[in-house]
Amino acid sequence: MEGYPVWALAGLLFGTVLGIVGAFGGLNAFLIVLVLGIVGFFVGMVLEGGVRLPQMHPRRQ
Repeated sequence: MEGYPVWALAGLLFGTVLGIVGAFGGLNAFLIVLVLGIVGFFVGMVLEGGVRLPQMHPRRQ
């Protein structure tokens, strides 16, 4: 899949879904889909290893 614009297609799909939900579902449905999409994006990034979560305990110096 090298050279294949995966993120561009994912963005296109997400934007299309948001547009359809906004057109037919109203503002509340649009905001719910938007928030869940952002949460899903960050969960996917964490699972791929693209985002490192900070440690819960402070480091001692």
